[in-house]
Amino acid sequence: MSFDKVTVRGVTKVFDRQRALAGVNLELRAGRMCALLGPNGAGKSTLLGILSTLTKPTSGEVRYGDFSHDVAARKLRGAIGLVAHESFLYADLTARENLRFWEGLYGVKGRAQELLARVGLEHAADRAVRTYSRGMQQRLALARALVSNPRLVLLDEPFTGLDKSGVEALRDILRELRRSGSILLLVTHDFAAARDLCDHAVVLRRGKITLDESRDQPFAALDEVYSAHA
Repeated sequence: MSFDKVTVRGVTKVFDRQRALAGVNLELRAGRMCALLGPNGAGKSTLLGILSTLTKPTSGEVRYGDFSHDVAARKLRGAIGLVAHESFLYADLTARENLRFWEGLYGVKGRAQELLARVGLEHAADRAVRTYSRGMQQRLALARALVSNPRLVLLDEPFTGLDKSGVEALRDILRELRRSGSILLLVTHDFAAARDLCDHAVVLRRGKITLDESRDQPFAALDEVYSAHA
């Protein structure tokens, strides 16, 4: 089961009478990277939770190609990779053991070594994750998210804790994923990174999309927002 786009139509999310999302419409396509921008509390992480199928919308529709959100939650979870604030790593296992555990969950084999090399952790593959720095854990969290070779990759502030070499390595991985036809959504506060890496930019404020701009035309509106916050 695969899909070439993700469509969000009129999605709302309410938590105990607190509205986190209010009628969000968005389309994400294969081979493109979308930046999701906005202040703290705008609803960015809530939207990622819904797109990852870990959270259900209160109303509205999310489709993964021809598949509904409910079908995706049951049958497409392996096609969705998520780098969230929570790393989903096991601190007492080594990096290699963590990846092999996730391989077992997804029914894949032989990706651990490749992914450790890809994120620059071969030298620490057999150390317990509890001995890792924040940046090393972030690298491993990215490797974990890619174990199942996902079609949709969701990243919530993935540059957090990375040093300069880690940032450059992550940028290279994101570009490679885009070239390979993945659907990417990058949540970031870094306007410059969004402009450099992404084909599509969305600004979310108070649960509503206030800007939706594609690089099919220059990022004029995004540049205006960036200048206002620089």
